[in-house]
Amino acid sequence: MHRFRSSVWLWCLAAFLLPPAPAHAAGAGYRYDTVHSQIVFSISHDGYSRPFGRLHIAKGWLRFDPDDWSTAATELDIDLAGVDMGDADWNKAVCKPALLDCARDRYAHFVSSSVERKDDHHGVLHGQLTLHGISRPVSVPFTFNRAAKTIYGLHTVAGFSATAMLDREAFGITADAGSIGQQVGVWLEIEAIRDERAIPASKEQP
Repeated sequence: MHRFRSSVWLWCLAAFLLPPAPAHAAGAGYRYDTVHSQIVFSISHDGYSRPFGRLHIAKGWLRFDPDDWSTAATELDIDLAGVDMGDADWNKAVCKPALLDCARDRYAHFVSSSVERKDDHHGVLHGQLTLHGISRPVSVPFTFNRAAKTIYGLHTVAGFSATAMLDREAFGITADAGSIGQQVGVWLEIEAIRDERAIPASKEQP
């Protein structure tokens, strides 16, 4: 009995002295699948139609735990020079200094500040977008589709769909206001592959 009481006392002492475990484990690290992730945008063409263009993620990382979104975060670069409007001359026109100015600012950069969870599959991603040399806060409603191993079990993938509306003039893109719309609709279909090396050391959770 004495030995039992001593063991209990030692366990209590250890529990008191050891630092408490964190309430939530940091989310898993992911890198964006630049092949299966696409960004599609649409803008008015003189009121006749809303043509679509396509962009791709150049690189980026994601921290995400499907069960606990409190540690979720992301940072990514979008390749503006790879814009695809379905026509080579149109691509060049969009990349000129008066519009995207791809030679000076090839990449649009987004870094998150917080994630607002609405339910198990819906949330709002808040952060800052730098485009055309100007940074503005943006909020992106999104759907968390699923996180699972691929059909062949090679990777664990997290998938998301998102939409946003951007004001191009807020980013200093004001040319051709009479023929090009001001509001740009954006759709994102995103896949990220689990990779614990994807998150830079400076961005890791303490």
